[in-house]
Amino acid sequence: MSRKLNIRYLGHAAFALESDGKTVLVDPFLTGNPKAAAPAAEVGADAIFLPHGHEDHLGDTVDITKRTGAQVVAIVELAAELSESGVENVHNPNIGGTVDLGWVNVRLTPAWHTSTTPKGTVSTPAGLVIEFGDKRLYFAGDTALFSDMALPARRSHIDVAILPIGGHFTMDRFDAVGAAELIKADQIIPSHYNTFPPIETDVEAFKSDVQNAGYAEVIVLEPGGTHEL
Repeated sequence: MSRKLNIRYLGHAAFALESDGKTVLVDPFLTGNPKAAAPAAEVGADAIFLPHGHEDHLGDTVDITKRTGAQVVAIVELAAELSESGVENVHNPNIGGTVDLGWVNVRLTPAWHTSTTPKGTVSTPAGLVIEFGDKRLYFAGDTALFSDMALPARRSHIDVAILPIGGHFTMDRFDAVGAAELIKADQIIPSHYNTFPPIETDVEAFKSDVQNAGYAEVIVLEPGGTHEL
């Protein structure tokens, strides 16, 4: 089933995915985010997907879900903490698990990183493969480059991959070029860069490197910018 998907970059690693009047938020870190494109109180959500529990990804999840009633998908330990915080409608898959909400589904894939929430809950970090009908996105999450990033595309073609490029806490723009080669997506959207001094990088150089190698088209979004798929 073909449908339009609007990808809105909210700054840092936060995105809003909008299709058929429904919205998925990924990593809704808005309060305290110097690049936030909108305040947390003004974003809508029908679902929130969380790759891991660090503060700059978990962000405003609790407040947004309590206001909107959004369903939340997070790995089992993080899901338990959210439930204990009063969040309802929490789904708790583990790596490899899929949650189908009817209008969108999400599968957790491996990522090489760490994950401890501000409250101290430790969990395994994840990537996300998100499907809206025939549109398929791969959020690599915060990760180093690793060879198994090639695996999601072996199962199903990836239309858009969201890759961190800032270095220091994740892979840098050079390793992200290697990730683009492995993932074989049609398009790459860079994220997790230029929010704070340790992750400042040259996004245009990343774009040139990927496109000159023929790996993918790179879509650079400023916070608040959108891309229609």
